Amino acid sequence: MIEVKDIVKHYGNHTAVDHLSFRVEQGQIYGFLGPNGAGKSTTMNIITGYLASNEGTVIINGHDILEEPEEAKKCIGYLPEQPPLYMDMTVKECLLFAAGLRAVKKDERQEMIEQIMGKLDLKDVENRLVKNLSKGYKQRVGMAQALMGNPEILILDEPTVGLDPKQIIEIRSLIRELGKEHTIILSSHILSEVSAICDQILIISHGRLAACDTPENLSRKMQGTTALELSVRDEEGRTESLLKDHFAGRVTVEGSRQNGIWDGVLQVKGDTDIREELFYLLAEARYPLLKLKQDKLSLEDIFLELTEEESEQKEECAPETDMEEMNMENAEQTDGKEAEHESGV
Repeated sequence: MIEVKDIVKHYGNHTAVDHLSFRVEQGQIYGFLGPNGAGKSTTMNIITGYLASNEGTVIINGHDILEEPEEAKKCIGYLPEQPPLYMDMTVKECLLFAAGLRAVKKDERQEMIEQIMGKLDLKDVENRLVKNLSKGYKQRVGMAQALMGNPEILILDEPTVGLDPKQIIEIRSLIRELGKEHTIILSSHILSEVSAICDQILIISHGRLAACDTPENLSRKMQGTTALELSVRDEEGRTESLLKDHFAGRVTVEGSRQNGIWDGVLQVKGDTDIREELFYLLAEARYPLLKLKQDKLSLEDIFLELTEEESEQKEECAPETDMEEMNMENAEQTDGKEAEHESGV
């Protein structure tokens, strides 16, 4: 659905995006992660056509974002961190306006708006002014305008920022539902949120791609081995020797026995999953397995390990945040004029 090829973006002497390439496959929810200043917002603005890159190309569903901007942008619904809403409009007026901007046919607008409001639970507030809505409902209206025209791709920049816990749960549930019908790129600083929602993780650091894989594969690759914690009822004291003999050369066994219970950790080399084999081995030996837990690196551990070195380099550079990058862009109008003109919004 999206192919980013070797894009580069400079702000003066500062390189915000440095030969970044990745692919986004259809029907997946991608978590887009990176420390402050990594180039996330710049990358998302380049993908949506708001900014032009200095080098490289972005292909949206077969259309180059600069050469075929209208066709490419028909495929994208974008929710910035601050939803682009007119506060003095009602919810329905705001969505009618968005339908016009998205070139939805006049005879189809009313039906589409009704469908989207039903999907996002906005029917009860359709006649209220946007400025009188809670933060959570404003976020829903922003998401509604992103859905206008039924784009195949949704790009959501920090969709739960500033929400209370109840609203966060509602928006996360909504994103999971939307993921059944749309390809989604989700930018967030809440790593537990990304881990809970996303199928794939994209991590960028210092403008470069640090990793792109499923959370499970990232954990396995970063850890190198799989650790299994287990507790076994062992009255005879033979569990450790049984495991060492059976898994010789494949598994490192460490543990201790106390009060008839052996507690230990198995370090499994490579990508082999031995849990089923382990279960049947202990069952045949008539050693009841009381606990079996696979110890994996958390997304927080992976994120810190991949970005720590780049973050240290980043501290020596300016600006440190994506907002500062955008401020520098405003001071260099020529870089963005072409894309702003083509956006038509």
